[in-house]
Amino acid sequence: MKNIAVIGAGTMGNGIAHVFAQNGYLVNLIDVSEEALNSGKANISRNLDRMVARELITEVEKDATLKRISTFTDLGKGINESDLVVEAATENLDLKLNIFKQLDELSRAHCILATNTSSISITQIAAITKRPEMVIGMHFMNPVPIMKLVEIIRGYNTSDKVANTIMELSNKLGKTPTLVNDYPGFVANRILMPMINEAIETLYNKVAGVNEIDTVMKLGMAHPMGPLQLADFIGLDVCLSILNVLYDGFKNPKYAPCPLLVNMVTAGKLGVKSGEGFYDYSSTKKAEKISAQFS
Repeated sequence: MKNIAVIGAGTMGNGIAHVFAQNGYLVNLIDVSEEALNSGKANISRNLDRMVARELITEVEKDATLKRISTFTDLGKGINESDLVVEAATENLDLKLNIFKQLDELSRAHCILATNTSSISITQIAAITKRPEMVIGMHFMNPVPIMKLVEIIRGYNTSDKVANTIMELSNKLGKTPTLVNDYPGFVANRILMPMINEAIETLYNKVAGVNEIDTVMKLGMAHPMGPLQLADFIGLDVCLSILNVLYDGFKNPKYAPCPLLVNMVTAGKLGVKSGEGFYDYSSTKKAEKISAQFS
């Protein structure tokens, strides 16, 4: 496996491309616009600069990593020679189904199709293709270059060969792959999102303020950042989307999104990416300070 295609040049997509390229793979980064691709490539370059500054890699290694990444706006051309495609588009079922239908038609027969979804059914995504045995979840954690975990999710029809191949590949990337089965939210978000939602409920019920809630969880539970700050970092719209998947999948009221979260997303208060969430990121320095904790 030499040629990797990554669909989506956003936070997760450019992080995934970065990790593959840094480990010697040829990467085609694909998005619908040149602007998104340029932004993604610039973000990879900045992250590599930080690694050079910390003497984790050399300038030569940085340059070699960037040279392994090519960008495409044409999906067919971008995946034409790929052995593995990792989809990292927005967490939207219809969008992902449309992408995988195209991937199935345009990619080579031996190409494995992976999705970075954090909650959507792998089995449902695979069912849109004619190769469900070759579809798998490859859920990287944010920020991808730093976080070690890759949650590997087997769909109902995912073959042992494909699961083993992706587990081995993740190890070669220096990650720790953990194999789980295909249920709403998998393991990571089935546990994490109800905690975040409960923190929002705690704020909504005026039990304590934002700083107080996060301080309790950071100092009392040894979490690197509080759940409200983490929600801002993930994106409140993403949190809401995942909670809706959990609620629809289990029909259990404990997964129902807090009304405060719904209202904040409706109002466009999405966290770091919009400049405001539970914290104020209107100052660039504030936003950078938060992001630096994960750099």
